[in-house]
Amino acid sequence: MTSLEDLARLRRARDQMDRDYAEPLDVAALARTALMSTGHFARSFRAAYGETPYSYLMTRRIERAKALLRRGDLSVTEVCFEVGCTSLGSFSSRFTELVGESPSAYRARDHGDVADIPACVAKVHTRPVRNGEAKAAPHA
Repeated sequence: MTSLEDLARLRRARDQMDRDYAEPLDVAALARTALMSTGHFARSFRAAYGETPYSYLMTRRIERAKALLRRGDLSVTEVCFEVGCTSLGSFSSRFTELVGESPSAYRARDHGDVADIPACVAKVHTRPVRNGEAKAAPHA
């Protein structure tokens, strides 16, 4: 069982990922933020949040990438680097896994269904599904 003190430390690292998702973050740096060893941090994070720190960080990055792609003024490559990914191939694979379609297909699709929705609601509506449970993208 994770102690309340450990949960507060894990939350500090999770908040750092939410805030600094575009920065080069690794498990060792996040473990230092949580004042834990790397192994203890990774195990505790997974126990507390149901996914690895890397998976959580990539979900945040894909979430932000979706917003940038909906805007339509950046290329997929520019979005990839803007959200902190260093490999276009890895970014595209993870995006497709979480969203159910490639970044290019997502960018090209009409996003009018979220255009008039407040940003805080659109964020929930368009949040990537974690752990490979992507739904099939609607075909327009």
